[in-house]
Amino acid sequence: MAESQCQAECAIMSSRVQPILVILGATGTGKSKLGIELARRFRGEIISADSMQVYKGLDIITAKVTKEEQAQAQHHLLDVVDPLREFTVVEFRNRALPIIDRLVKSAKMPIIVGGTNYYIESLIWKVLVDNPNQGDFDSDEESPLKIRRIDGTSNEELHKKLMEVDPEMASRLHPNNRRKVIRSLEIFEQHGTTHSEILRQQRLAGGSALGGPLRHENSIILWLTCNRDVLDRRLDARVDSMLKADLVQELLDFHERYNKDRIQKNESADYSKGIFQSIGFKEFHNYLILPKQERDSETQGQKLLKEAIENLKIATRRYARRQHKWVRNRLIRRVDRQILVCCCSAGAARLLAGLYGSGAMGKRGLWESGRNRGCGYERRNAPCKGDEQLCRRHRCESHRSQY
Repeated sequence: MAESQCQAECAIMSSRVQPILVILGATGTGKSKLGIELARRFRGEIISADSMQVYKGLDIITAKVTKEEQAQAQHHLLDVVDPLREFTVVEFRNRALPIIDRLVKSAKMPIIVGGTNYYIESLIWKVLVDNPNQGDFDSDEESPLKIRRIDGTSNEELHKKLMEVDPEMASRLHPNNRRKVIRSLEIFEQHGTTHSEILRQQRLAGGSALGGPLRHENSIILWLTCNRDVLDRRLDARVDSMLKADLVQELLDFHERYNKDRIQKNESADYSKGIFQSIGFKEFHNYLILPKQERDSETQGQKLLKEAIENLKIATRRYARRQHKWVRNRLIRRVDRQILVCCCSAGAARLLAGLYGSGAMGKRGLWESGRNRGCGYERRNAPCKGDEQLCRRHRCESHRSQY
C-alpha cells in the first residue's frame, strides 16, 4: 500500500474520532519540544509519561520542561508526587486515563509524551505484561515493581496468596511450581490486573503476547529517532548545559535534605526508591558525600567531580540506547501488536500533513525548520531509512486490518 494511501486513510479516520497522539523515543530526541509545538497547533494538552518527572523537585537532572515551556501548553502529571514515595505504573495509569477521557470529551487532543515506555504502553493497550525471557525492563528508571521479600516464604504461603488475588490462575498451578506462582503474583502487583484476566485480554481481537487490544482505536504513535553519533553529541551537550544551569548545586541541596542523615548514621544512600532512581545520583555519589572543604579541593574534589560528569554522560547515552531498543523490540518488530500508526521523525511531517492538510504545519513545516539538526525535528534520509521502512510496514498493515 502506497504511503499516500495510508495518509488518506489516516485523514478519513481523523475526521471521525479525536486522535490520541503519542510521542516516544530516546532521551534527547526532541519529544518535549515537539509535543508543545503540536499542542499549540492542534488544541492539545500534554500528558507527561516520565517516571522521574512525575516527582517534585530536581527539575534539572530530570530534564523537565521549563516553566516558560509549560506556559505554552497545559502539562499533566509533572511535579505531582513526593520525591521519596514510590510511584507505580498502575498509579500512573489510573491518574492518566481520566485526563485522556476528559480531553477527548472536550474535543482536545491528548498528547502523551515521554521516555518511560512501559508508562506509555499502559495507556495505549488495555493490559500489558513484560516478557521475562527478553529482559525488556532493563534500565534504571524502567524497572516495574517486583514482589518483595519472597525469600523464606514457603511455596504453600505463596500459593495461598495467589489464591486470594487470582483464584483462577492459582487453580491451574501446583504450589510447588514456585517460579510460575511468583510470576503471577508479580503481574498482579505490577499491573493491578490478574494474570488470568490478562490472558483473556490477549485472546481478544487485537491482543498480543504482550497484552490486550488498543485502548483507543485512533491512536497515532510518533517515534522520534536520531543518528547515534548525533544523539551522543547532543546528550553530552545537554549534560554540559545542565552543569551550567547549576546541576551540581541541585544535587547537593537534595542530598542535604534527604540522604545526609542516612549516611551520617552509617547507612548507605538509598538509590532504589522514588526520584533517587534518576540517573545522576549514583554517578555523583562519591562527590556528594565529601565534606565541603574536600569538594572544593583541586585534588580529591575536582577529580571526583570530573569522574561523576563523565559517568553521567556515559549513563545517559546507555539509557538512550535501552529506550531505542525497547521501542524496536516491543512496538516496531512485533507484528502481533495492534499499532495504528508508527513512524520515525523523517515521516512524521508527511503523516501530520495527511491528517490535517498540508497547510497545518505552517509555511515551512516542523521538520524543515532547521532546529535540532540531525535529530528530532529535521527531515532526514539515510540515518533512519531502516526504521522508516519498518514503521511504514506497520502503518500499512494495521490500516488494512482496520478497514
